[in-house]
Parts: sequence; C-alpha cells; structure tokens
Amino acid sequence: MGKVYPDAKAALAGVLRDGMVIHSGGFGLCGIPALLIEAIRESGVKDLTVVSNNAGIDDAGLGLLLKTRQIRKMISSYVGENAEFARQYLAGELEIEFNPQGTLAERIRAGGAGIPAFFTKTGVGTEVAKGKEIREFDGETYVMERGIVADLAIVHAYMGDAEGNLVYRKTARNFNPMMATAAKVTVAQVEHLVRPGEIDADQIHTPGIFVKRMIVCPQGYEKRIEQRTVRKHPAAAAAGAESQA
Repeated sequence: MGKVYPDAKAALAGVLRDGMVIHSGGFGLCGIPALLIEAIRESGVKDLTVVSNNAGIDDAGLGLLLKTRQIRKMISSYVGENAEFARQYLAGELEIEFNPQGTLAERIRAGGAGIPAFFTKTGVGTEVAKGKEIREFDGETYVMERGIVADLAIVHAYMGDAEGNLVYRKTARNFNPMMATAAKVTVAQVEHLVRPGEIDADQIHTPGIFVKRMIVCPQGYEKRIEQRTVRKHPAAAAAGAESQA
C-alpha cells in the first residue's frame, strides 16, 4: 500500500495503543491535525502521554481527548484557553510536565536529530530545573534537558505529495516540522495532495522519508480560529464617531 490512506481511522489502524507517547503538531488551533485527533478519540486508546505546545480548547483539538480522559500526561509549555485542562490539573487528575516553549521545541528537534540530551541556560534556578543535572560551561550555569522521541507524530500540512513530502503554510509551520522527524511513525493530514515532482524541492519543509502515512482533508474542512480579533476600518470608525457627534 502507498502512503495515502482513505481516512484518519485507516491511517492510524495498527499504530495506536494504550500508554503510547504522541507528538501533536500545531499551536493553539493553528496547524493542528484535527482529523487525526478525532480518530484517536474514536479509537478509545487511553493513558496517553501527549507532547504539544498546549491542548487546544475545550471543544476542539486535544481538548477532545482531555474531555474523554484519554490523556494521562501532557508535556506542554502553555495551559491557557482550556478550562478542562486547568480543572484536571488542579484536581490532580492530569500529570503535566511544563517546559519553556523554546526548550520544548528544542527537545523535540533534538529527538529527531538523534541527540539524547542538551544543556540550556533557560530555567536555571527555577522549578523547571528541579531534579535535573546542572553543569557549568565557561563560567555559566546550564540545566540538562532530554530529547523526546514519540511513538507517533500527527501533523497537519498545507500541501503534500504521494511520497510524503510536506509543505506547511505560514504560522502552521510551528511545531509540525520538528515533530514529523521525532517519532517512530509519522502520520500527516494534508489540505492539498499533488503528484510527486509538483512541489519544488527547495520548498519542501518535511522530506517524505519521515512520513509513513497520509490522509487528505475533505473538501470544506474547517480550520478553527481560536480567537478572532477584528479591527475597525478607519473610515468606518470615523463615520461612527461623526454620527455620535
């Protein structure tokens, strides 16, 4: 079978298991693999450790897996925007490993590069460094952080070809590229599938060698917006001020 599967359920068949570690790409709701997350929910797997910048919101993204109590532990850098996330953590129902955002990104990148550990100044002298190895280099203090390799990475790409080469669009090029390299199996959902060779080689963000399975987002696939902020057009704002005068 080729890399392109008919749907998310088929793409994850034989891959999911209880207690596995999953990288989930995206930032908030931007660039998240929503279809694959929904398929994980429907599979019923539990006791998951999920590595993600955050956990989406209550009714979308990883918030769906929190609601069904399928996540045992989150490795994250941000816990805002999700009331259920905060509730479970404060109630002692969810284990959380906090990371500075840059440290989390580097832990994932290191995992993909085969680097088991690295030293950083970020977090020295704080709770982040508690229980970790501390060393001095050139008179500066550093804390050791471990690279992360997951059992499964789920990512969202704007474009891909049948060989698994991926292109991410704008802000969605956040945690997705590094996560795609740092897992035993990477499954991608893509908005637009093109033929091999149609993507300029210089524009490929994730080479197909890292991607084992893919699905294509159906027509009309909704990309949620976490917070919509609209600025008034200057002309409209001026007209409103005049009408109040």
